[in-house]
Amino acid sequence: MRKIPNLERYLELGLFRARWLIAPFYVGLVLVLVMLLGSFCYEIYRGLFVHFSLEPESVILLVLSLIDLSLAGNLVIIVVFSGYENFVSKIDTHGDEDRPSWMGTLDFSGLKMKLIGSIVAISVISLLRAFMELATTGSELDERKLGWMIGLHVTFLFSGVMFATMDWIASKSENKMKHHGPVAP
Repeated sequence: MRKIPNLERYLELGLFRARWLIAPFYVGLVLVLVMLLGSFCYEIYRGLFVHFSLEPESVILLVLSLIDLSLAGNLVIIVVFSGYENFVSKIDTHGDEDRPSWMGTLDFSGLKMKLIGSIVAISVISLLRAFMELATTGSELDERKLGWMIGLHVTFLFSGVMFATMDWIASKSENKMKHHGPVAP
């Protein structure tokens, strides 16, 4: 075992402890979650008391808005829990039976796939809501805005497929390394 010089040991200890600098970001995301909850409650209030309508299209638009906010909230929770556990410290829930099964098992690759999946879902719901609003209001079609929305959705979808492909290739490469060992230079 080699002796580590004091300077190197303190540098490494400082770098390791610097991971706590990311913790306030997760606290900020929890505050964003509170904002999403406020927006969710406001949407319900508007749907029930301000613009109350039993027209199927109006109800569907409200439901799509609420689902959109719910997915965004889920996305924030996934990022907070898995990011904190992957990069800062393990969350000790003292064996709480309500602990989500994915906590502590979601690595960076899994987090990336959940993120892109949520973004694609949010994008498709926003796109569907835009089409529904066109159908219900009979308003003029803003082709440029719709084109950008479709383009962004396709970009998110393509990115998700590329991330999944890269992860698949990496897992195949890791499996090959396990079975055959490293390739000699």
